Amino acid sequence: MISELDDLMKTAALINNSGERIAYLSERFIGTPYAGNTLVGSEAYEEVFIINLSGVDCFTFLDYIEAMRLSDTFSAFKENLKLVRYRRRIISYENRNHFFSDWREFNSKLVRDVTSDVGRSNSCKICKILNLKDDGTAFLHGIMPVDRIINYIPAAGIDERTLGRLKTGDYIGIYSDHAGLDATHVGIFVRQPGGRVLRHASSAKNVMKVVDQDFIDYTKDKPGIIVLRPKSSA
Repeated sequence: MISELDDLMKTAALINNSGERIAYLSERFIGTPYAGNTLVGSEAYEEVFIINLSGVDCFTFLDYIEAMRLSDTFSAFKENLKLVRYRRRIISYENRNHFFSDWREFNSKLVRDVTSDVGRSNSCKICKILNLKDDGTAFLHGIMPVDRIINYIPAAGIDERTLGRLKTGDYIGIYSDHAGLDATHVGIFVRQPGGRVLRHASSAKNVMKVVDQDFIDYTKDKPGIIVLRPKSSA
């Protein structure tokens, strides 16, 4: 298994374009079963550093792909996964990146928020208190609420001009219009000869695996999208 991953990452490392590298790596995950709650930890339990490539949820799928993008060996992948998943590589529940916009805040050397660049006049901005529900309770116990500006493109603003500015390998967050959340789901935008797809770990009962779904069909009834773009690899 490790030797196969080494070979996969060494081949991917030869692809200079970060987005195409992400597309190449993520394609190998298509069909991987959806598995929720694979990361062990809470404010009451010690965090455990977990690598589980046999089952992923939408966010761990992105964790693994981004860490692989930065790596050419399994050893490097493990260190980069700590970098991607945790602030300052400190393995603890409190330091884990729980929200999609945490990548923008704490992984800014790896990705940048291009939502406003992609959406332009169609993009919106809102201030949210992440992790604080309308009733004053928290989504995640032990994590302090934080004020954050969220850029997003409403579904009505995802027109052909907006789609034309998306790039293969862009990380897509499905914007949440609920208090306390920035995104309810995440995936990867991939431009293919046959169309544009969202590659993601779907938890839909009739799917439950990593799949490609038509991007427009998937997002048309969602509140909107957030777009993070990987920075070029060294």
